[in-house]
Amino acid sequence: MQRPLLVSVFIVASCGLAYELIAAALASYLLGDSVTQFSTVIGAYLFAMGIGSWLSKYVGGASVQGLLVRFIQIELLVGLLGGISAGLLFLLFTLHAGPFRFMLYGLVLLIGILVGLEIPLIMRILKREVAFKDLVAQVLTFDYIGALAVSVLFPLLLAPQLGLVRSALLFGLLNALVAAWALWLFRAQLGTLPALRAQCAAVIGALAIGFGFAGAFVSLAEANLYNEDIVHAESSPYQRIVVTRWRDETRLYLNHNLQFSSRDEYRYHEALVHPGLAALPGARKVLVLGGGDGMAVREILKYPQVESITLVDLDPRMTELFAQSTLLRELNGGALASPKLKIINADALQWLEQSPEIFDFVVADFPDPSNHSLGKLYSTGFYRLLKQHVAETGLIAVQATSPLYARESFWTVVATLEAAGWQTAPYHALVPSFGEWGYILAGKREYKPPATIPVPTRFVTPDALPALFHFPADMARVTAEPNRLDNQNLVRVFEREWGRVQAH
Repeated sequence: MQRPLLVSVFIVASCGLAYELIAAALASYLLGDSVTQFSTVIGAYLFAMGIGSWLSKYVGGASVQGLLVRFIQIELLVGLLGGISAGLLFLLFTLHAGPFRFMLYGLVLLIGILVGLEIPLIMRILKREVAFKDLVAQVLTFDYIGALAVSVLFPLLLAPQLGLVRSALLFGLLNALVAAWALWLFRAQLGTLPALRAQCAAVIGALAIGFGFAGAFVSLAEANLYNEDIVHAESSPYQRIVVTRWRDETRLYLNHNLQFSSRDEYRYHEALVHPGLAALPGARKVLVLGGGDGMAVREILKYPQVESITLVDLDPRMTELFAQSTLLRELNGGALASPKLKIINADALQWLEQSPEIFDFVVADFPDPSNHSLGKLYSTGFYRLLKQHVAETGLIAVQATSPLYARESFWTVVATLEAAGWQTAPYHALVPSFGEWGYILAGKREYKPPATIPVPTRFVTPDALPALFHFPADMARVTAEPNRLDNQNLVRVFEREWGRVQAH
């Protein structure tokens, strides 16, 4: 029996870590600030496992039969709770986000306590067959190997291919199958125990049905979350991509955050591109960082003197989707099929470190700095690196969140650019879907507004330009510290400010 139980250790260790990673990833997707979510979820989970390990001495009694029965029941409980945890949390968030944190940490603590019971019970079952020093060494070895296996598979295969809800159900099934396997292996010691067999069958059946219908469940929950018709939804290795349609309006959401509405995206993208590019009549080479939807590229292609555009976006599914979907190609005017465009799917910072190219104009169209992986793209280190790729007379245009709703965050980005040696020209524009939105033009020389906008536009005109660079009192500059790679204070400020907005 020793070898099958050690295989069980490997499986239960894998499942235990998987529930931890799934809870942390889900919290990160829905609440933002991945470092905080992973840190607090993992800390609470390990604390709960410690409680479970301490409680294990009171579980199962002294007999082997009692230990086996409790082990099987705990496996079924872990499998059931862990398996439905992601779906339950996601559904709760779509219905009412208020109690989400309470339920999140409640489930983390409960599952952690149950997982903490597993290994001590297995060790008590095995102690009659294995010497103590060998027992500890073998059990912990298989425990750590199982944790390593799932920590590698989770980001590379499970989360992008199965999604969080189906991944949780898969590991729940594994826990339940370990219970059924133990019931069969130890049938001589356990006897018939029809109630325990029925429990195994019920849990395995429920989780298998849940796994089969997980896709429909997520679609139903997302439909409730967005209150719009979902025309496309998928999970890439980097984010959850959802496109919705209501009457004549199309919207893009990444990790449940609105990225654009087709009704007013032209305001956002015209403001992002034209104040800078219209001031550079000699611009030939343009770089777009982020912006995989192709909207910024659409605006840049209006300038006939531009000879080449390089688009660097991390997620290949974004650029593929906006290049292939008929609906989305209509929005970007088929920009991603332009012969002037070269698409590179890579991390912007890593690509800049390796590229020798110099550009006349750069658009940094990244999502808001809601976590540390995005915050690095708004840091002094990133902007110093970017400076090496911009011509002496060139400009960069940076989207920089709202100077009204996230005032300190906006001026933090300005301070960060200035600390990296750029001369800045902050401005803003009203985009109804988002409210007042902020941008920053930066160059090695002082920015001079263009006398004209030489291409057709619907929003940005020469007469409108001066107003974009004027900040009223409620958006005026405030003191802010630059965002550096080693502290990422911008992420904390952004979370605090937008948290206040969402609370109201």
